[in-house]
Amino acid sequence: MRIAFHAAGASCEIALIGELDHHAARTAMAEIRTRLDQSLPASIDLDMRQVTFMDSSGIALILALYKHVKALDGELRLFSISPPVRKTLAAAGMDKLLDLSA
Repeated sequence: MRIAFHAAGASCEIALIGELDHHAARTAMAEIRTRLDQSLPASIDLDMRQVTFMDSSGIALILALYKHVKALDGELRLFSISPPVRKTLAAAGMDKLLDLSA
């Protein structure tokens, strides 16, 4: 799992690249938390186009980001979600919390 992070003002874009499984999610969340603590964005755009696999650990990562932005009255937007990842997110009920159509 690789992460591309770009902060601009009160928002940031995070691109996740590769498999988002148990091991990768833990490492990714630690890196993302460090970056979020540095830039303090209120809104996060999460680019999912290059996520090739995601399990429940990836869902936990997305929920942690969601809680972070909600605490700051911000918004988490997911976009370019691959069909298999969209299916995993929908099966977990994430479509009730987030717009998965982008």
